[in-house]
Amino acid sequence: MVSKIETQSKSPVNKSRQILKAQELKALNTRSNWRGLIQLIGHICVIGVGGYLWTMGTNWFIKIPALIIYGFSLAAMFATLHECCHRTAFANNRLNDLVAWWAGILSGYNSTFYRRYHKWHHRYTQIAGKDPELEDPKPNNLREYLIEISGFNWWIGKVKTYYQLATGKLGNRPYIDAAARGEVIKSIRLQLAVYGGAIALSLAVGQLWFITYWLLPLAVGQPILRLILLAEHTGCSNDNNFLTNTRTTLTWFPIKFLMWNMPFHAEHHLYPSIPFHTLPQAHQQLNTHLAVIDRGYVNVSKNIVKNIL
Repeated sequence: MVSKIETQSKSPVNKSRQILKAQELKALNTRSNWRGLIQLIGHICVIGVGGYLWTMGTNWFIKIPALIIYGFSLAAMFATLHECCHRTAFANNRLNDLVAWWAGILSGYNSTFYRRYHKWHHRYTQIAGKDPELEDPKPNNLREYLIEISGFNWWIGKVKTYYQLATGKLGNRPYIDAAARGEVIKSIRLQLAVYGGAIALSLAVGQLWFITYWLLPLAVGQPILRLILLAEHTGCSNDNNFLTNTRTTLTWFPIKFLMWNMPFHAEHHLYPSIPFHTLPQAHQQLNTHLAVIDRGYVNVSKNIVKNIL
């Protein structure tokens, strides 16, 4: 695997997005409101069933697995937000933006900020000093790895970033231009107001709803999401060759479903315009060109830990 990465990373980068012919890409690029709505309804149903079994069940042999499913399905609304921020979840852009914002509420992200942040990640993938995702360093030892996987860094970073954005301290974030500053700040403040309202309602009725239905489950689901997101680029080439700097992970259907086919991540980075529902087909057409394809997140995680040690 390493030798393949080293060999392919020397190839001209501008050819990496010339694999598919124009007609092939056009066929894959077809967006669909119906496919997006069916996917979204299915995802919400998983959240609903998991949440019901977690909060209403009396048997802990059911409640604990339900909490894990419920928590991960909440955290995985990040994938919904991600797809909508690319405006590929639905054919209607207003629907993309609306669903993205509310998916961010559930997953702890802000779509208005993330859309701009993520655009730069795609533009400068794995380029040090430019890719904003690299501002959060990869774990270099087992302790850092466990802290990262726990979600601790994510929660701390979330509090810090939301405070900075809500108070207008955008700092060194070149992906937020002057014209977008007001929109990002307003969106962050509105999101915090929604959380504040949910907390106030919980306190008013003397219940811990905010914790029981959202905070605790999301904390339980974060480690699974962290494992998935850490696999996307860790151990890949640190250059702008899309054939080598991103990993595709072949995994179970439930993971692919809740992550809106994001495990086909190398295909997504090669052609970000391809919507989630045609990524499996894109994989069939592109997999022989990709340098980093692994089977299962357990296998990827074992290799990451092995390299750290």
